Amino acid sequence: MNIEMIRAAQARLEGHARRTPLLNSPFLDEIAGRRVWVKPECLQHTGSFKFRGGWSAVSGLDPEARARGVIAFSSGNHAQGVALAASRHGVRSIIVMPSDAPQSKIDNTRALGAEVVLFDRAKDDRNAICARLSEEHGLTLIVPYDNPLVIAGQGTCGLEIAEQASAEGITKADVLVCCGGGGFTAGVALALEADAPCLRARPVEPEDFDDMARSLASGVIERNSRLSGSLCDAIITPQPGNLTFPIVSRLAGPGLVVTEDEALHAMAHAFSRLKLVAEPGGAVALAAALFHADEIEGEDVIVTISGGNVDADVFRMALDKFGG
Repeated sequence: MNIEMIRAAQARLEGHARRTPLLNSPFLDEIAGRRVWVKPECLQHTGSFKFRGGWSAVSGLDPEARARGVIAFSSGNHAQGVALAASRHGVRSIIVMPSDAPQSKIDNTRALGAEVVLFDRAKDDRNAICARLSEEHGLTLIVPYDNPLVIAGQGTCGLEIAEQASAEGITKADVLVCCGGGGFTAGVALALEADAPCLRARPVEPEDFDDMARSLASGVIERNSRLSGSLCDAIITPQPGNLTFPIVSRLAGPGLVVTEDEALHAMAHAFSRLKLVAEPGGAVALAAALFHADEIEGEDVIVTISGGNVDADVFRMALDKFGG
């Protein structure tokens, strides 16, 4: 992985991905005690940053391999990103999804043209299912984070953050990134290293699924004790990636961990103050900025809202519980 791969992904994404803005609200600043800048990737195609990596990966394949089609596994956001990228390239996609994924994500993935295969997280071997389908149909597997082309695509968000922060006169800040397997954090960290070394990426995870934070603290890859059971489904992974962890370990600051209630509270603030719809996993970085201010330094903090694909009942719960 290197910055040249991210710049190449940016060129392939030109005219296909949205350049999301960098937003600010004085109401959020007051809560956090510093200026909070929000990068709303919930406004990206398919409602999350994952479209960047999906398009980068599909467009970066050898033409013959791409023509045979692709397969991916995902709880929903990577699924939709790959599905749309494949559809726009006119190729087949099969997405293997957990049966307990939000129904809206399953429905949207199908609507974007993918064939969805459901599995039971507790009983089925996801990797074995993908391997069998890939071999049977000659499909290329696009994993959600431990893939150089995917990491490069996610890194394009970091290039935008670097440019936008410079335009706002932000000279030093932590960049809080919603983190699952680490592809988004790794890509953003590489982009910042090249274009904005005064900005530091920091991963943010939900309580009980803080494998990246624990891994950074111990220096070795740590695994979560369970694989499901969080509202933050979009960023629940077994452990950091073998490709992503060395990058994050070298370039990122300490991990931050938030509770589910803090994520829901951040969702309500995003809606009431910025008119943005965030999903729980997509709101953890904002939650860290608002409710863990003592763990952050400086006058500015930049946060990603990584996705907005939330079922209506969960969004309603956030608003009912915390206003908005």
